[in-house]
Formats: sequence, C-alpha cells, structure tokens
Amino acid sequence: MRTPPLAADLTVSAVARPAFHGSGAVAFSTKGEYGVRLMVQLARRYGTGPASLAEMATDEDLPRAYLEQLVMSLRDAGLVASTRGAHGGYELTRAPQEIRMSEVLRALEGPIAPMLCATDDPEHALVCDRSSRCTVNVLWVRVRDAISGALDSMTLADLAPQRVAGLDDLQGALTAS
Repeated sequence: MRTPPLAADLTVSAVARPAFHGSGAVAFSTKGEYGVRLMVQLARRYGTGPASLAEMATDEDLPRAYLEQLVMSLRDAGLVASTRGAHGGYELTRAPQEIRMSEVLRALEGPIAPMLCATDDPEHALVCDRSSRCTVNVLWVRVRDAISGALDSMTLADLAPQRVAGLDDLQGALTAS
C-alpha cells in the first residue's frame, strides 16, 4: 500500500513557481524597473544638458550595457534624445511633468496587459481565439485599465521632485562670482 505524501511535501510543490523578477501575478520586468530608474535620473538632471549613461549607471548601481539597450527604446519612443561628443549623453525631450509613466513603461515593456486578450494595443487585439465566448475578459480589461489609470496619473516629475537650491549651492554661486 502506498502512503500519501506529507502535507509539507504538498505545500512545497504547491508554492514552487517559475522564477521571474516581479512579485505577483502582474509584474514588470527589469526593463521596466531599470528604465524607470534611468528616466528618473534624467528627470533629476533636466535642464542641465546631456547626462552620461556611465554616470547614471553608477548613481543607480545598474549595468551600463543594459542601460544602453534600454535608452534605444526610450529614444525610439521620442522620450529621450542623444547628443554625441565629449560632452554628449542623453536628456529628456520634454519636461518631466509632461512625461506620463504610462508612456515610459509602454516604451520599455510594450502594451500594458495582464493577459494577452486584454492588451491595449489594437494590433494584438485579435490574438485570442476564445474572445467570442470568453466570460472573464472583462476582469482582465478592468485590471489593465486600473494599471493604465495609475500610470497615466503619474509623471516623471512626481518621482523626481525639483531640486531646491541649498546653502551649498548658494555658497558655490557666491564663490564662483
């Protein structure tokens, strides 16, 4: 006679999940996380000229080679511009308060969708062959809309408040004069 598995064995196998970067059912990849951190660094430097990826990678403790890949998607989306040369680098194409986080994450991650059938990208809308008889699509669309709404309501300026001139800045300006 075979003995049933121990409850502890069932618990271990029941919670074993594939490894991924996020912590739940709806998650963004490292592209999204690192890309947002890069954009926040650019927002903090807005108006000071191009910033080097090497400097921002150091400030955020991120791999520069990965940032080089991410910045291409952000440039293609029209969110950042590059300048070549000794004092070159990257800068935002618009003020931080004009850049919605939904734009940033769509540029990095693609369409926002908890399930493929609930994508907000019209090109992907016909992917699911169950859409005519699906009874749960409304759930995924509502989840998508809630996430999109949260991202639409925030801008880069919300994550990178304007720097207030401190005493050190004033003393530096006085000495430089």
